[in-house]
Amino acid sequence: MTMDNVIVYLIGAGPGDPELLTIKAQRLLKAADVVLYDYLAHPNAVMMATKAIKVCVGKKKGANSMKQDDIHKLMLEYAKTSKVIVRLKGGDPMIFGRCGEEMAFLKQHKIHYEIVPGITSAIAAPTYAGIPITHRGHSQSVAFVTATRANDIQNMNIPTADTLIIMM
Repeated sequence: MTMDNVIVYLIGAGPGDPELLTIKAQRLLKAADVVLYDYLAHPNAVMMATKAIKVCVGKKKGANSMKQDDIHKLMLEYAKTSKVIVRLKGGDPMIFGRCGEEMAFLKQHKIHYEIVPGITSAIAAPTYAGIPITHRGHSQSVAFVTATRANDIQNMNIPTADTLIIMM
């Protein structure tokens, strides 16, 4: 099999409720040959991939877990033997999900990919709690900040915004 007919779908699994997956994400999970999933992907979402090989590639700060380079190697390895690969990521893959790194790796290796957005927990959690992250007359700007930084840098530059959402 050449990698011309291989595609990796970088899919956002949403905030944890499998009913919040997009219809497209559900369809692609059912068609997947391989699913590389994070700890934040709900098990019921992973189980939608009934015919796929399922590999947990989750990361936990301070624990022995999958390194990003190892995830890249797995994507490359499965691209040589599988046609439809799903990289299932918690929330939205483009918000603190290392999707940019994975896109660059796939592009470098000439592996086709498509991004399927998911609902980010940064919006879903306050929404479920009835907290608007913007509100006319009170909050007209939002900033998303990660509490996890490369090399555990302690001094973060906190952006100025009416609503500040700190993740991870």
